[in-house]
This record gives sequence, structure tokens and C-alpha cells, in this order.
Amino acid sequence: MQSRRTFLKAAGICFGSFWLSGCDQGGINTQSVQKLPNILWLTCEDLSPWIGCYGDANATTPNIDALAKKGTRYTNAYASAPVCAPARSCLITGVYATSLGTQHLRSSIKIPEHIRCFTEHLRNAGYYCTNNVKKDYNFQDVNAWDESSTQAHWRNRPNGKPFFSVFNFMITHQSRLNGSDAEWEAKYGSQLEASKRHDPSVMKIPPYYPDTIEIRKMWARYYDLATLMDQQVGQFLDQLKEDGLEEDTIIFWYSDHGSGIPRHKRDLRDSGLKVPLVIHVPDKYKYMAPIAAGQAADQLVSFVDFAPTVLSLAGVKIPDYMQGSAFLGDQEGRPRQFVYAHASRVDEAYDMARCVRDKRYKYIRNFLPHLPWVQPSAYPDNAEILRELRRALDTDEMNKIQSAMFEPRAAEELYDTQDDPYEIINLIESSQHQATADRLRDQLHQWMLDIRDTGLLPEAEMHIRSQGSTPYETMRNERVVPIKRILDAAETVGKKNPSERFVFLENDNAAVRYWGIVSIGQQPKQEWINVIRERLSDSSPNVRFAAAGILTRWSGSKEALEVLVRGLDDPRGPVALAAARELEWLRAGAMPVVAQIRAARDANFESNRNNDYKMFIDWALTYVLRYCGIEAEYLMKF
Repeated sequence: MQSRRTFLKAAGICFGSFWLSGCDQGGINTQSVQKLPNILWLTCEDLSPWIGCYGDANATTPNIDALAKKGTRYTNAYASAPVCAPARSCLITGVYATSLGTQHLRSSIKIPEHIRCFTEHLRNAGYYCTNNVKKDYNFQDVNAWDESSTQAHWRNRPNGKPFFSVFNFMITHQSRLNGSDAEWEAKYGSQLEASKRHDPSVMKIPPYYPDTIEIRKMWARYYDLATLMDQQVGQFLDQLKEDGLEEDTIIFWYSDHGSGIPRHKRDLRDSGLKVPLVIHVPDKYKYMAPIAAGQAADQLVSFVDFAPTVLSLAGVKIPDYMQGSAFLGDQEGRPRQFVYAHASRVDEAYDMARCVRDKRYKYIRNFLPHLPWVQPSAYPDNAEILRELRRALDTDEMNKIQSAMFEPRAAEELYDTQDDPYEIINLIESSQHQATADRLRDQLHQWMLDIRDTGLLPEAEMHIRSQGSTPYETMRNERVVPIKRILDAAETVGKKNPSERFVFLENDNAAVRYWGIVSIGQQPKQEWINVIRERLSDSSPNVRFAAAGILTRWSGSKEALEVLVRGLDDPRGPVALAAARELEWLRAGAMPVVAQIRAARDANFESNRNNDYKMFIDWALTYVLRYCGIEAEYLMKF
């Protein structure tokens, strides 16, 4: 099949200026050359491809299914992160969050002046750009929108202006799943006719979940919410028709990442990353997307490709700083061979994991493998579905496949997503798959170097080094961040013979020392205690705290506990949060300093720290107090 670029060239389309009159080349009738297309994004939150047109028999999504019949359904579309703000950061800039330093949820990162939201480029080209309403990019956008509010709409545009409009549907967000039966019915269930409700008894529960009555009920709720979302999509499609804009508007419908339940959202398996994506290109613009109506496209597509694709469709030059590639329009690039994604801190729960996949195999690198995929975390812990999972875990109603989400991970994971679509069987030790593992491992290594992955600096260290600059620019200063040396240290985590890592502890770069400590800490040995104790006075907070956590777990060191308690007094939010979370993992082991923790929690509430960090610190310290039996401290201040 010829590429779209070849098709466009053969058709004589005037690249980059197809909306202008006078572009008469090769005998084209200038009267048939079209104006700028309108572009509409209809996005929903927290939803895997549980949609009828994706073959899900349980789904009731007629509006999206109808859109797919006249458009293209993408079967290999992936979020760049399994949680909203980092994914949106990538969507709006065309730059990976791990390149910008915007990978932690939530944070407010400064980005370089030359990197702009792609809507600013559209506005400069004459588009009216609206957002209704969620932004949540982990940075403060400037000049991104003509209007961003609950009233933002293409109908507010000046006459004659093309538009780019986003409408975000919250109805499928994880928070909408919660509540007692009566509360949920009053808010959501009552909005659906009985014939459109979903029967819990016929739900297909994946093998990594226990099949309980409560889980089935939650699953049915999710499908009901998806039906409500589909109705909202239909309302905007009707408005487009009412305005006579159907044939002038390219429509994207997609989800911001996988479903908002444990082992989906926040997880690098397909349950967290694979998204439904339907794109409809009207007939007059088919030369930019010559795929027959109703067809599926199996090409790999990543969120990092969305910004350049929209610019390509609008005839706007794609900036060099964008890290994705257009998959439609006159600037379409080569089909990608790999997609990449990351998992980083979400709320108070730290992580550092990266993955790469081709159309069949996925490789995941866990740089903090001692932490489970599903960590204690105040916000998701309040959800009924997680409470039910923990209940089933505590009562031995889970098998090994199901309980794995709560246990430490392998440092490396490899899955055959064709034969094992639920990504349950880790093939990393399989002799038959070593060539595949080596190939994908090398791809991920090179990608992290190419994008200058900011996650190689622990969060507090990233902020410290970026003072007066931006994480993006700091990571490109080889003197400050010798990235290959740091990555080499990080890649020893989970490998055998950790004693070889002691040389990292004497390195002049704090990030190298940090990964040295993490690597050594994976395999406790009594004879290493004195070496680790020396790092309690390290100049880097992250190194001190990592050493203190390891030392306390191994020996119950009061000296190490005091290092963490002093960290709670640091006025810098990322620093204090790192200390608080390390204490939280000690659980009852923090009992000797519980009085200081209570005082630090009260002081945090009155501090001048960023409100998000204050909230996360409060959540972590409240959990510590709960583990130490201080029930009166159960209620959080935020």
C-alpha cells in the first residue's frame, strides 16, 4: 500500500498550503482545493478499549461505533504514561514528559521558552482554539488557548475562523466509580434506561482480578459510565451536525490512558497504556488520510505523535523540538517501530519504570523493583474496588497471578502481547526470547539517552539541579548531568553481584551515588551496613534518605530514622516528600520517632510549601501514624 505522502504527491496536493487559492499545479482545479479543516478532540478519562467497535460485546457505545464506521479505528494506540497529567503534558507539547521533567503527578515545572503548546502554533496560523475544560499539564501553559473554561466552544469563534476544540468527558474518571449503591444509582445509574444497564453476572473479569460479587458490580458500573460517556459524545456530534460543520471537521475520539482501576491506571502494561482511538476525516480531506471508511489501522501510534499530526493536518510546520511523528497529513513520517512509556511518581507514591514495545513484544524496566505496582496511596485507597482487592488479598481469595500486583516486581519484564494479552507470563528468563529481550532493552536504553530522561535524577535532585533553569535544559548540560554514567548505574538495579556497585557510592555525581544505594539495597547483607551508614551524611537529600531507609529496614537504626525526621523539616516540598514516603515504607518501624512525625505533620500544614506537596506529605505522614497505631491521626488534613 502506498504511503499517504506518496498518495499526496501523486494527487498533486500543494503541501503546507492546501487551503490557499492559486495552488494550481498539475492541472488541479483550484475551486476544489479546500480551506483549513476544523479539528475536534473528544476525549474521555480513564478508559481502556471497552468499546463496541473494538469487539467488546459488553459495551453499549453506539455513537462511537458509528463514528468508527465512517472513520478509522486504531488498534495500536498508546498513551505515553498511564496517568493523566504526564500524558497531557506530552499530548499538548509533542515532547515526552520525561524529557520536560513533567512526569510527576502533580507538579508545576518550568519548561523552556522555545517549547510551546501546539495550540499556540495553531493560533499563530489562524485557528481559534478552545479547551473545555481540563488542562492539568504539570506546567503553566502560556498562550495555549483562546478560551479554556466550562463555556469554551467552537461556537464562540469569530466568523470565518477555523477551530481546534477539545471537550473532555470526566464521566469515566476513576472517581465516578465510587460510592454506595444508593449514592451511585442517584448520581449515575439513574441516568440510563434499564435496557442500557449492564448486568454484573455477564461481565468478563480478567484473570489478574479475583472474581467476586463486588468486583463484578464495579465492572458493570464502568460499562454503564462508558455508555453515559458515549451519549455525551453523541451530543457534540449532533451539535456539529446542527452547525453544518460535519464535512469541514476532522474528529478525534480517544481516552487519556487505561481504565481507572488498580493494575490498569498507573501500570505500564497494556491495561494502563493501550487506548481506543477513532479518527474521522471527512471526504473533502481524505487526501490527508486515504484509508477506507470503517477500516482498522494497526500501525503503532503514541501520544507523542498527536501534536505533530494535528499540525500536519492543519498545514503548520512541525517544530524541530517535537519528539513524535505525524501519522496523518502532508508531513506524515515513517511508521514507527516502537512506542515508549513511563511510570513515575503519582501523588505521594514514587515509581521509576520505563517500557518499550513493538507490535508484539513489550519490555518493562523497573528501576525501583522493591516497590509493587499497586502501592499504598491515599486517593486510590479510598475507592471501593481497591478496598475489595485488599480484602480479597487479606482473606487469601487471590491466586498468585492476582496477588502479584501487591508484591515487589522483577527488575525486568518481557511479555508476548499476542499470546499473552493480559501480560501475565514474564519471559525475561526464557532462553527462546533472549534476542527479543536484548533488542528491546537496547531500544529502551537508547531512547532514555536520546530524550535525556529526567527520571534518572530522583525528583528532589531534579529540582535542586534545575534551579535557575529548567529540567529539560539541565539534562542537556553534560557537565551537570553525565547521563550515560547515571544510566549505567541505574541499570545495575536488580542485577546480580551488587557489591560491584560500591564504586558508585564514591562518585562525584549525586545521581550515580543514588542509584548505587538503590542497587545495593535490593539485596540486604549485614556486612554492608557500615558502607551504607557513611551515606547518611551525603550532600544529596535523596542519597541520604535512600540510605536511611535501607539502614532502618536492615538494622532498626535510630540514627537513620533521625536523618529522615530532619528531612521532614526541609522547606522544599520535593525534599520533604521524599523523606515522608521513606518513613511511610517503614510502617511500624517508624515508632521510635512518632512524636517528631506528629509535629512535622502539623508543621507541614502551616508551611509555605507548594499545596500539592503539602497534601502528599500529609497523606504519607498520616499513613505512618496509622501504621504506628495513632488512630486519632487517621483523618487527613487535606
